Amino acid sequence: MARKSSRTLWAQKLTGKLPAVKDAAWGTDKKVKKFEGLVLGIDPSLRGTGLALVSYGKNGESKLHKSHTVRNSSSISMPKCLAKIFRAVDEMLELSDEINHVVLEQTIYVQNFQTAQILGAARGAAISAASLRDLPIFEYPPLRIKQAVVGYGKASKDQVIKMVMQHLRHPDPLPSDEADAVAVALCHAMTWKG
Repeated sequence: MARKSSRTLWAQKLTGKLPAVKDAAWGTDKKVKKFEGLVLGIDPSLRGTGLALVSYGKNGESKLHKSHTVRNSSSISMPKCLAKIFRAVDEMLELSDEINHVVLEQTIYVQNFQTAQILGAARGAAISAASLRDLPIFEYPPLRIKQAVVGYGKASKDQVIKMVMQHLRHPDPLPSDEADAVAVALCHAMTWKG
């Protein structure tokens, strides 16, 4: 049997044409439960946190319900920024009782210790708002998100935005932080195994 490229396999997965996988131990087809439901995607950052509420159907259709960027100017203190992020996530979660999962982009490797602390604090504010509602929280590294959405782990920001728009069949490009939040949600919906 010829090996298929990862790009071909991702295309088949996105269109729902991926063949069943044989379980080597039992010789049977594995039933993998596909994700269906509403996901809140979060791209955390102190000065520009992206939020996106995305639904994903059993046939692979995705729909953007709402997106928002939490903008914090450099004149606002860190504690006030964190409170603003917490409130924004909480308000997004208030929009629907049907939200199944909350997903975040994991912190990438940073050389500056202070930058890592700031990113960690922003993530903590977002996570705590979801955690207080007892929602399942998942995290994905940037490489995996790009691989799922674009098919290439080192895709550019522009490539991610274009592919997000294609997945959503959305005519207008989203701001970068919101597109990243959608990408996190789509990655979860397309790769989650329940």
